[in-house]
Amino acid sequence: MLFEEEIYKLNLGRPPESAGNEIVERKIASNNSRREESFGKSIYTCFCVRVLVCSLSFGGLKDLTTVYDVPPHDLIAAVAQELKAAGKVQPPEWAEFAKTGVNREMAPTNPDWWFVRCASVLRRIYIDGPVGVSRLRSFYGGKHRKGVATGFFAKGSGSVARESLQQLEKAGYVKKLKKGRQMTPAGQAYLDGVAHKIRSKMQGSAAPAAQPAADSA
Repeated sequence: MLFEEEIYKLNLGRPPESAGNEIVERKIASNNSRREESFGKSIYTCFCVRVLVCSLSFGGLKDLTTVYDVPPHDLIAAVAQELKAAGKVQPPEWAEFAKTGVNREMAPTNPDWWFVRCASVLRRIYIDGPVGVSRLRSFYGGKHRKGVATGFFAKGSGSVARESLQQLEKAGYVKKLKKGRQMTPAGQAYLDGVAHKIRSKMQGSAAPAAQPAADSA
């Protein structure tokens, strides 16, 4: 036994027990590294599966751009133009004279206000859906001023909200549930596609603006 200890001291500089402990520690470290590597691979696989499901469900990956990635004003304006061009939404006969709520003094001055309202309702359903007429009336309501009397909150027009929901449902962008209207896969893909176009334009316009600044520096 003394002879073996002398050999280990000469070759390794430590007794055989410490050499055995080092081997065990190496095995434990290798097992832990394998577990971490397998766990990382499983997370990456789950992420790839989710991305694939999204791309197959909503008509393409499209850089994973959603409604939340673009300014609301730009999205509503772009959707309103596309709805008007496609002809899937048409203003009713009374849209020229109707007010959007009892708290308003006059009818909207924008001749295309019906398409803007339908685009806004479609975005609202995307964010808060399922929603019904009552929630939309509350969202589009405002303060009702009545002379010197104290102002109070008044809901928006129910006819405007109801008609816009019916037209969007007829176009296939929303569907009717017990709790209200919910986005369909086609409607969600449509809004995400418009958002992707807006984001691409924003990135394209930002790139040329950054080049002169870099040249001047």
